[in-house]
Amino acid sequence: MTQQANVEAFLNSKTLALAGASSGGKKFGNAVLKELSNKGYKLLLVHPKADTIEGHECYPSLAQLPETVGGLVLVVPPAQTDKLVREAHAVGITKVWMQQGSASPEAVKYCEENGISVVSGECILMFAQPQGLHRFHHWLWGLLGKLPKTHNHS
Repeated sequence: MTQQANVEAFLNSKTLALAGASSGGKKFGNAVLKELSNKGYKLLLVHPKADTIEGHECYPSLAQLPETVGGLVLVVPPAQTDKLVREAHAVGITKVWMQQGSASPEAVKYCEENGISVVSGECILMFAQPQGLHRFHHWLWGLLGKLPKTHNHS
């Protein structure tokens, strides 16, 4: 299970890379782009073919980002996640959020073995100042005990 500390550390990073938005605008990555942008996050999009998506400039790889990012949000198939976590490590990204459906056991293990703080199996929209349905979902998961656990080191 994801530790609450990893969630909080990730969300404290206000400049993030995002892989998984599409130029068609109908993917969940586009919802993440819109919601996080509305919450004040600066997002640098990684897309191998698109020049822009929803007015945001795209970069073909993490290595070509114009500035340092605090973390990488992945909303891509697991095979792409496996490749992107290795690329993230190569460029010094130390925090990765694998949106539900993006994670693979291999990618999670790679992150853990290479000092990358990883959040997987969680919806970022439930944690980044959730509103509407995501706020309700966050409340319900709290009620059901499904939110990441806070670890006390006493």
